[in-house]
Amino acid sequence: MPIENPPAMPQALTIKKVDGKPGQVYYPLQLNQVPKPKPGPGELLVKLQTAALNHRDVFIRQHLYPGISFTNPLLADGFGTVVEAGPDATSASSLVGKKVILTPSRGWASSPDGPEDPSKFSVVGGSALYPVGTAQDYVLVDADEVEVAPPHLTPHEAAALPLVGVTAWRALVTKGLNGRTSDAAGKNVLVTGIGGGVALAALQFGVALGCNVYVTSGDPSKLEKANALGAKGGVSYKEAAWEKQLLSQLPSSRPYLDVVVDGAGGDIVSKSVKLLRPGGVIAVYGMTVGPKMDWTMSAVMKNIDLRGSTMGSRAEFRDMVEFVRKQQIRPVVSRVVKGLDNIEAIDGLFEDMRKGKQFGKLVIEITPSEDEAGAKL
Repeated sequence: MPIENPPAMPQALTIKKVDGKPGQVYYPLQLNQVPKPKPGPGELLVKLQTAALNHRDVFIRQHLYPGISFTNPLLADGFGTVVEAGPDATSASSLVGKKVILTPSRGWASSPDGPEDPSKFSVVGGSALYPVGTAQDYVLVDADEVEVAPPHLTPHEAAALPLVGVTAWRALVTKGLNGRTSDAAGKNVLVTGIGGGVALAALQFGVALGCNVYVTSGDPSKLEKANALGAKGGVSYKEAAWEKQLLSQLPSSRPYLDVVVDGAGGDIVSKSVKLLRPGGVIAVYGMTVGPKMDWTMSAVMKNIDLRGSTMGSRAEFRDMVEFVRKQQIRPVVSRVVKGLDNIEAIDGLFEDMRKGKQFGKLVIEITPSEDEAGAKL
């Protein structure tokens, strides 16, 4: 009788601790063998097929993100199949066999103002607060921390959706449009820094809502790609007077912006105040230019609202996924690499993000799709 090899142990990707100061260190990736988890009461075991990177994962490797973990798996975005339910997860037993998207954070149920208890809120993946991460073969999650994946999405697109989707939804819909989607059609929205995942999701959501969406980028090819996704126009933020160029693109019947969705900070207030209507909104979900930005008296006199927006609640995540399902929106995927053990290629994804080369999400295919697997048999 031939001796069969034992099944390979599940794998999980973490960061390895090395000496270095925050901002100067860059923690290497480390692949670990881990036991296959067993779901307890109220839990689901999900076999992950795809996972995706976010900017926070780069910040974690640079130790520029709070509360990082060297033992919990990286990454917040994940898609897979529920393979087992815990002994008393009766209401969730119907999810066994279903393709699901994982919620990317914990500790924020439904308050429109922010997490109900900020000390318990965290994005998952490389976090000391919660053990969940999607850079692994199997993950245990509470039964109410998944959404059935919209069936029109590919595995790569499904992994590309969670964190950027809920962040864009909160910034554009909850903050920018005051939660009102019924009268969004025809409003003028500027989305800065097109090419990143949040900006692209905001563009797609705005277009689906009937908004006139305009974009900025430092790369002309990204402006062209945004136009193909439905943007009405765009300008290069490298131009000194880009706001004047954008003004010339706005419709004569509505020659102003209603909302700005921004992830850069910098001089966005002084630039956009010239374009925004009185009482217009700047929703800021990030500040990649630097941790401070100027607030001008002209913005005060124009009654401009500057609104911070961070990630989103479980309720907003549910609403966002349902909107994607109804509108048949497909998240933009920039590049895919295959295999958790393909460390060199995964490092390449991180480099894409560090250099801002991507247009869309950077995805790791953990296991091949059923169609691919069948083709190899």
